[in-house]
Amino acid sequence: MEGVRLQHGPIDVVVRAWGEPSEVELAHQQLENRFDTILAELVAELPRLREPLGETYPLFSGRTARRMAAAVWPHRGVFITPMAAVAGAVAEELLDALLAGRKLEKAFVNDGGDIAVHLSPGASLRAGIVNDLLHPGIDATTEISFASPVRGIATSGWRGRSQSLGIADAVTVLAPTASQADAAATLIANAVNVDHPAIERRPARSLKEDSDLGDLTVTVHVPALPEKEVLKALTNGLAVAQRMQRVGLVTAAYLALQGQVLTLPECVASRSASR
Repeated sequence: MEGVRLQHGPIDVVVRAWGEPSEVELAHQQLENRFDTILAELVAELPRLREPLGETYPLFSGRTARRMAAAVWPHRGVFITPMAAVAGAVAEELLDALLAGRKLEKAFVNDGGDIAVHLSPGASLRAGIVNDLLHPGIDATTEISFASPVRGIATSGWRGRSQSLGIADAVTVLAPTASQADAAATLIANAVNVDHPAIERRPARSLKEDSDLGDLTVTVHVPALPEKEVLKALTNGLAVAQRMQRVGLVTAAYLALQGQVLTLPECVASRSASR
């Protein structure tokens, strides 16, 4: 069964489902019905979704917004807003709509690289990992089985569609849910960082007026760095990933910067022999 692509405003999803043709067709109809409503629900609560977390758990009306809040709440000790989990939460919500009452072997909803996964017993899914958007290609792969706790994949970095405080080319995270993976990838990518005079940063608001990062400085240019600085930046990010893994927020992570890679655990992905 071929995949389906749906676009509305900033939401751009690719969906694929495996199963009996009649079940897949009904699943696609359910997906499209939910897709028609999801952006309006988010927009209705957008100002509050862009606010940094405080000491009180944020309450929202929409299901997707509630997923976002739940995903970022464990990270409230650092600057974070629910928007850090928006793409993953959208993928989750749409996957639930796709699956409701249906019998599917497996399925995924990919919202700009943040992916929610469904697997039935015996099913598995292989995902490709790209180190650098400027040189697209499969640099590594990871396989998710039904027995795995992973049902979400997300990637973040300074060249992505969202702003980043760090310098990672890409941080790919595997987690129990897509919204958890999204929030974690954002923060790990922020932590892949070093102080270097040639790295260019600007206030987020100066680049995007409605940025939820406000006046925090985000990365706009990363020159070629000495290898020891690259390793230092990756090690900083890996330390954050390890802390998240210890409390069950992430299962695995793959951190890439200027040709160097660190992974958690070491066997998270098999490096592609083609690159």
